[in-house]
Amino acid sequence: MFSPDASTTGGAITGHTSPTFTLASVLAPFVNAKKWLVSALGGTQGTATANTVSSPFDLTFFVPQVLRALPAPNPVTGARGKIPMNQYKFIIRKGGEVASGVPAQLVIRTTIDVPAGMETYNPDNVKASVGFLVGVLTEEINDVVDTLLTGGI
Repeated sequence: MFSPDASTTGGAITGHTSPTFTLASVLAPFVNAKKWLVSALGGTQGTATANTVSSPFDLTFFVPQVLRALPAPNPVTGARGKIPMNQYKFIIRKGGEVASGVPAQLVIRTTIDVPAGMETYNPDNVKASVGFLVGVLTEEINDVVDTLLTGGI
């Protein structure tokens, strides 16, 4: 079950050394979600700020409202119908300013579509895909940030 530690260590980024994020569990906006807000920052993070009402810094994790199962095979042909997907979603919101006194929100949406049945029949491939996502983001964190800041790839 997804449950981040109360203190989470972030990836080191140029200008942000040993970043830490203190998380507090809060009421999620939907019954199929859990939500945490960043209540404090640690390490060196420049002018970044923790969560406030007018400048949110939070993470919401959504699970499917209804988990779908692998459909039964056709008794005559053995073929299965369309394989349904169970969609999980992470949404991170971070408030900031786009000009002096002009607030705005950055939103990161990560969606993971797991084919029904793969979690049971082939869980190692589910694990490998998430491990790869985290590893690539950790390894390429500076490049991702550079791309977001410059628009270049």
